[in-house]
Amino acid sequence: MDHAYADVNGVRLHYVTTGRGPLVLFLHGFPEFWYAWTAQLAEFGRDHRAVAPDMRGYNLSSKPTDLAAYRVKHLVTDVRALADHLGATTFALVGHDWGGVVAWAFALAHPDRLEQLVVVNAPHPAIFERELVENPAQQKASRYMLTFRSAEAESLLAANDYARMVAMFTQDGAWFTDADRAEYLVAWSQPGALTGGLNYYRAAGVGPPAADGGPARSFGAEPSRLAVTVPTLVIWGERDRALLPGNLDGLERFVDDLTIERVPDGSHWVIHEQPALVNRLIRQFLAGQPAR
Repeated sequence: MDHAYADVNGVRLHYVTTGRGPLVLFLHGFPEFWYAWTAQLAEFGRDHRAVAPDMRGYNLSSKPTDLAAYRVKHLVTDVRALADHLGATTFALVGHDWGGVVAWAFALAHPDRLEQLVVVNAPHPAIFERELVENPAQQKASRYMLTFRSAEAESLLAANDYARMVAMFTQDGAWFTDADRAEYLVAWSQPGALTGGLNYYRAAGVGPPAADGGPARSFGAEPSRLAVTVPTLVIWGERDRALLPGNLDGLERFVDDLTIERVPDGSHWVIHEQPALVNRLIRQFLAGQPAR
């Protein structure tokens, strides 16, 4: 795996690349970095050019101080500019968590650039807005977003050597090893990195209705239209504590060519818990084969 940098869209993005062939771009979420896709880089680097960037604000990429720099429209432009830098007119895009949010938004804004879209445990913005307004269970599950938007978020999450962030991973299984913990602590400790990740929540204003009467808000994708025309695979760990399976209900109304793969025993971190399954589902989808 090779490490490189791209100066694009006013920021410097660090990325890891491996293999040759059609481009597959992997976008991580919070509180991760390129390392989240280690298993996928190894698998798809065998016959693709597999690339995983640190999104802006994270690890070794630029960390703008202006909150507005973290609005989804800028994250989408980062992806487009990185693909241009890599010389890819069209490519496959895979995203998890916030990376999935950006992937949905990219598919809405630039469908002509995508061959396929794969989203793992990240809701379509229209569906998530509905769930935040109408589903009390999703409202409760999303309360953490209000904390992440608060001024106290950095101190809460960094306390006791990032204990709460480590707990995000360890509460759902044993995949998070001591070696993983060491890698994540280095990434989280990069100056400005924790604030950069939290600014995604703040810039979007995302979350359930607030106690002060603030409205429920989705991820701020601000699409001019909500219909996704790109062939799309959604992989969903159904034991996700934060993003409930109701985010799949009615998704077919917004995605013309949709495949949904539910993983009943998978959590939000299904890409780590079951990498072989996730890799197989993605590979079969990219090849146009039935998933099961």
